[in-house]
Amino acid sequence: MNKPLILRALGLVLLCEAGAMLPSLGIALYFYEKAFMAFAFSIVALTLIGLPLSRNLVTNSDVGYREGFMIAAISWILLALFGALPFIISGAIPGFINAFFEAMSGLTTTGASVLKDIESLPKSILFWRSVTHWLGGMGIIVLTLALIPSLKIAGLKLFRAEVTGPDKSKVLPRVTQTSRELYKLYTIITVTEIVALKIAGLSWFDSFIHTFGSVATGGFSNYNSSVAALNNPAAEYIIIFFMFICGMNFTLHYYALRGNFGPLWRDPEIKLYLAVTLFACLFISINLITIMDYQIGSALRQSAFQTVSILTTTGFATADYTLWPTFSQGVIFLLMFIGGCAGSTSGGIKVVRYLILAKSSFRQVAKLTHPKAVIPVRLGRSVVPDELVENVQTFFFLYFGLLFLSTLIITAMGVDLLSALSAVAACLGNIGPGFGIVGPVSNFSAIPEAGKMVLAICMLVGRLEIYTILVFLSPRIWRA
Repeated sequence: MNKPLILRALGLVLLCEAGAMLPSLGIALYFYEKAFMAFAFSIVALTLIGLPLSRNLVTNSDVGYREGFMIAAISWILLALFGALPFIISGAIPGFINAFFEAMSGLTTTGASVLKDIESLPKSILFWRSVTHWLGGMGIIVLTLALIPSLKIAGLKLFRAEVTGPDKSKVLPRVTQTSRELYKLYTIITVTEIVALKIAGLSWFDSFIHTFGSVATGGFSNYNSSVAALNNPAAEYIIIFFMFICGMNFTLHYYALRGNFGPLWRDPEIKLYLAVTLFACLFISINLITIMDYQIGSALRQSAFQTVSILTTTGFATADYTLWPTFSQGVIFLLMFIGGCAGSTSGGIKVVRYLILAKSSFRQVAKLTHPKAVIPVRLGRSVVPDELVENVQTFFFLYFGLLFLSTLIITAMGVDLLSALSAVAACLGNIGPGFGIVGPVSNFSAIPEAGKMVLAICMLVGRLEIYTILVFLSPRIWRA
C-alpha cells in the first residue's frame, strides 16, 4: 500500500476544508459573532494537521484502486469529524454525536438535521452548514483533484471512488481536466442561481444558503419551515429548475454548453428521469385537487416542488406532505427509492440503474423462450457490458439488504417502523426528510444517539455508493 500518497492526499483534502471555512470566519467577524473563535480554532487545527501530511514525498508511482478507495473513505470520515468542530466549539450543536451527524448530513448532501430551532443559530454557523453541502455535492476529492495537479498520479482511482453512478467515465482525457471542467460548470450554475434568487427578491444571504442546498441537492435551509418560509412563488420555481438540472448528469451539461445537444436528447436516462418527474407531478396534482380541493396552480406548484425535491434527494419542503392524501404520500415514498441521474449531485439508487435492471430482466425473460439467443442489454446506442449489469444487480441487493438491516436496528431502539424505515431510506438515499417523527416539518432529534450514528454511517455509505465503504472495510485492503 502506498502510504505516502494516501497521507499526502488526506493532508491536501484537510487543507481544502480549512480554506472552505474562511468565508464563514469572515461572516463571523463581520457580524461580531462569538463563533469566529470556533472557526479560527478549526482552521488552525486543520492547517497544523493537513500541512505536514500534504508535504509527504511521493516517490512510488505504482498506485492501484486500493489506494483510491482508502483515500475516499478516510477523507469523508475526517471531513465530517473536523467539519463538526465549529458546531461543537461554538455550542451551536451540543454533543459530539449530534454535531458529527449534522456535519455528515451536510457533506453527504443528505439534509437531515437534529436542530430544532435553526433560526436561532449564528449566520456564520448557518453558512458553514450550507457550505458543507456545496463541498459534498460535486465531491471534495474531485475538488482536490481540480486544485492539485500533482495528484494526477492517482487521479482516476480517486475519481472513480467518489463519483456517483455505475459508469465512471471521464469528460476529457485527463482526470484533472475533467475535475476542473466539472467544477467550473458547478460554479457557473451556482452563481447563476444566486443571482436569480436575488432578483426574485431574496436577500444575498438567503440566496447563497438556498443555492448551496439546490445545486448540491442537499436541502439545508436557514429557516425552520424550509423554503415555505420564503413565501415566494418565483423563488420556488427557480429552486425547482435548479434542483432538476442538478439532478441530471453533469457530463451532458458540459457537452450542451459547448453546443453539442445530441447526447442530452438521446440519453435514455434523461428521458426516464423527465417522465418520472412529469407523471409524479401529474398524479399528485390530480390527487390534491380532487381530494383536498387545492386550486390548480397551487397543486401544480406544490406537487412539482416536492416531486423534484424528493426525486433529486434535495429535501427542501414547501408543504407537509405527511398531511396529503395517502396516494400522494405513496408516490413521495416511492420517489425516495429512485434518486436522480448518474453523474449528478443527487443521491439515491439512480435512474440509470433501474433502466439497466429492467432491461436485464426483460433479457432473462426472453432467454427463457430462446435459450441460445444472444441478447445484449442496450442503453440507447451503447451495449452495456455484462460486468456492469452484474454490478447493478449486486448494488440493488446490497442497497436493500442494508436498508432492511439498518431499519431493524433502529426499530430495536424503540423507534416506530414507519419512522425507522423512512429515516434509513432518507439517510441511505441522501434525501433528508422522511415520514413519522422525521417528517418534513420535524427533525432527527428524537432518534437515539446510537441510532444517529447508524444513520450517519448510512449517509456515508449512500454517498459513496456502498462499494467504496465495503472495500475499505475488507480485510484484504489492509494487507501488505
